[in-house]
Parts: sequence; C-alpha cells; structure tokens
Amino acid sequence: MKILLPPSEAKNQPTELRELALSDLCFSKDLTEPRTRVLNKHKEVDRSRTDLASHVYSGVLYQALGYRSLSISARERADSSILIFSALFGLLRLDDAIPYYKLKIDPKLWRSAIACAMMDMEDEIVVDCRSSTYATVWTPRAAKSIGIRVFTEVEGRLQVVTHMSKATRGEVARFLVTQEQTPKTPDELQRLLASQFNSRLIAPDGKKGWFIDVIQ
Repeated sequence: MKILLPPSEAKNQPTELRELALSDLCFSKDLTEPRTRVLNKHKEVDRSRTDLASHVYSGVLYQALGYRSLSISARERADSSILIFSALFGLLRLDDAIPYYKLKIDPKLWRSAIACAMMDMEDEIVVDCRSSTYATVWTPRAAKSIGIRVFTEVEGRLQVVTHMSKATRGEVARFLVTQEQTPKTPDELQRLLASQFNSRLIAPDGKKGWFIDVIQ
C-alpha cells in the first residue's frame, strides 16, 4: 500500500547546517536530473540547511498525521508507505532531508520522470490524499486507486469539505500507518477505515478509480 500526500504550504525553516544531498533522496535514479533543473532555476533555495520532510512540512495535514508522536513501528510504516508530491523534488519520503522552499509545481516537468519512478508500484493499492493540483502529476491505475474525499452532512445532504479536509486526510494517513494489517483491496481498505471513520466505498465510474468518502 502507498499513501499519496500533497506537500504543505506551511513549512518550518530548517535550523541545522546540513547540505542538501540529492543522491540521498528517494528515487534518485529517476528524479535527480529534474530536481537539479528545478534547483538551478530557483537559486533562492538555501541548500545548506535541511531537515527531515516530516519536520519541514507543518500544515494541518501534517499536524493531523503527527509523525513525531507515532510509535517506532508506525513511523517505519509511514516512512515506507507515504509518498509526498513536491514541486521542488517530485517525490519525497518523510525521512528525506530537504531545505525550506516556496514554489508551485510544474506538472509537465515531472510527469514522465515520476511515471518511471512509480512503475514498480503499479500492483500496490494507492490511497490518494492529494489535492487536485498534485493529482494531475501522476495518475494511478484506476483499479488500484482509492481517492479519499471528505464531506459533511447538512440537513440530510452531503457537502464537500474544503480546507479542513486536509486534517481529515492526515487523520486517515495516521490511522493507516498505525495498523499492523495492510489492506490489499479497496474493500479491505474500506472495512479497515470504517472501524474508525464514518465512511463509504464508491465504485469506479468510467476512467475514475475508487473513492472512499469520509463523512464528518
């Protein structure tokens, strides 16, 4: 199982003098070249100060994920299963050391490189918690993709939750990495999430994949 997250607009400034090492980042074989191009274009990024992505990203989704408060085993699952889509680095894991940055993603730059990096993961189920902007960068196989949508019920009707949906997606990601069992199908994922969240599984429609709607 892979859990796809967007980056966080809110970020902490790294305080440690530790030089960015592109060769140490995940998927360096496929992504070092486009990472270098973006870095060369954005000279304002201070490469001399880095921290773990789990510490740099500080928005509501990452607050809800609460990486630092996870158990050791849950952190290990988070490190291996969570992939962050980044405007500067394409893909990141939570334990990648990165600098502070502020820029918007260029989907055209990253699409082919990320597709190559993700080729070996096509048989895993993908829990997609990305925002629409980052969802355009890479499209998982519809049969294996489960998007997480968040709704609230008002007078018997469901309404889309916007900003605070990030917190709910962070809670979903946290719950999944704290579980010892790894769901292999959308049905298994829904049964697992239903033990913690008011949720329902929506079957694929046309080219779209599965969805799990979390109702607050």
